Amino acid sequence: PMRRVINAAGVIVHTNLGRAPLPGEALSAVVDTSGGYSNLEFDLASGKRSSRLSHVEGTLRALTGAECAHVVNNNAAAVLLCLAGLARGREVIVSRGELVEIGGSFRIPDIMAESGARLVEVGTTNRTRLSDYENAVTGQTALLLKVHRSNFSVHGFTEEVRVADLARLGARAGIPVMEDQGSGALIDLTPHGVPGAASLRQVLAAGPGIVTASGDKMLGGPQAGIIVGKEDLVAPLKGHPLSRALRVDKMCLAALSAVLRLYADERRARDRVPVLRMLLEPEERVRTRARRLVRTIRASATELSLVIERGGTSPGGGALPDVFLPTACVAVSHPRISEAVMEERLRRGNPPVVARVAKGMVLLDLRTVRDDEVPGLAAAVSASVHEDG
Repeated sequence: PMRRVINAAGVIVHTNLGRAPLPGEALSAVVDTSGGYSNLEFDLASGKRSSRLSHVEGTLRALTGAECAHVVNNNAAAVLLCLAGLARGREVIVSRGELVEIGGSFRIPDIMAESGARLVEVGTTNRTRLSDYENAVTGQTALLLKVHRSNFSVHGFTEEVRVADLARLGARAGIPVMEDQGSGALIDLTPHGVPGAASLRQVLAAGPGIVTASGDKMLGGPQAGIIVGKEDLVAPLKGHPLSRALRVDKMCLAALSAVLRLYADERRARDRVPVLRMLLEPEERVRTRARRLVRTIRASATELSLVIERGGTSPGGGALPDVFLPTACVAVSHPRISEAVMEERLRRGNPPVVARVAKGMVLLDLRTVRDDEVPGLAAAVSASVHEDG
């Protein structure tokens, strides 16, 4: 069965551990609206049927500045729907350096083939110029596509086209520009020490006509595919046959609506959305939690070596590949129990703990451990030692 685990691996948006933890407001909304009946597709004012997306569309427009918004069940679905709805049977131009593959064998060329659009590759792996796009435009071109390299980066002799320049080319040629932004950040995190995490509002302001993003990465909500942009591009997608196949359920909408409402106050969002809180937490507060963990473990497991080490961790989830956050790890070792055995015992314990192993030690990264999880983590570490009796 699915179980709650303690994430001591340090990866904030850990795909294998369910990506973004939800804030309490989202959990309460899910329980409140799913334990009985709800106004999912019912307008309480008029007594008539309404759209299930009415619970989130207005908030998404307000938060991003988009003319129109749509939501499906994940970002891969959002990309598929956009390509099928806007470019089936026609050409989509994309840089070779942006033909990405993410976890689970999601490949842009495969999604494009499934949508019925025809892929036109331009440029090279490391260098693509605006002229490459311009020279590839034909009467069959339906979209210019920009894809965020979410899980790798290219350095050295490189060149890529800014989406603003691509948008100007699209305007001249009468061709829409689509950006798969991926991370879904709703606030600009750069001033808070997390570079490269432009908000959806900033991305749209650069000029693309339609943008897709994930709900469960930097946004910090449930799994969802968010589509925002111009009315004439987004609105027709709502009536596309794929929209019904890819639609979100009531629990997702309840959670997403609650998370989006938190963003009405940016300070409140930074405090209440767990992903943002972990991303932006000062290193010293993480270190304070590490010291508390060490004190708690030492009270019951005196044979363990416990050393607090400074480290770096990744936001994860295919979001910000160049960002590494300073963190505090507790390095755990035992004179008679190997790190492999200890890691397995932690993973199989109650509660299960997912940790890292390095240099002959188990590393517990406190950036992804909540304050209220410290006692349970300490008990799990102690239990992993006492299994030998």
